Amino acid sequence: MLIVLAIIGLIGVGLGGTVLFTAPGRREIKNLPIAAIDFSVLRDGTYVGVYDGGKSPMRGATVKVTVSSGEVTGIKVLKSAALDSDGKPVELAKGLTVADLFDSVIQEQSLQVDTISGATLTSKAHLKAVEAALEQAK
Repeated sequence: MLIVLAIIGLIGVGLGGTVLFTAPGRREIKNLPIAAIDFSVLRDGTYVGVYDGGKSPMRGATVKVTVSSGEVTGIKVLKSAALDSDGKPVELAKGLTVADLFDSVIQEQSLQVDTISGATLTSKAHLKAVEAALEQAK
């Protein structure tokens, strides 16, 4: 019984330490502004954007954005923790993936879209990567 309590205590300390250790990175991304890029001035082409995750490198993302006829027509994740081992988007929350987030960006032709509830930090990290790509397309 004492061993079980000791193990539970160690797990609790480990989880608490993890939360404290990652707090600065979570806070940084939560407060990260997403630029209001004017999509009407984008040049056609394919652009790669990277967000390094700041204080939370595990949230880093690399995306490829395609602009055609002055509109964003495709966004693909090249590198991210939001992909499985086969390179397919994983469910972030409520059945949604980063692909759903990108569909909103394409439909609205704007980065000012709702993030995925329950995956706000991951959503913002990917939007920052798209922003970096679109900065090159201006």
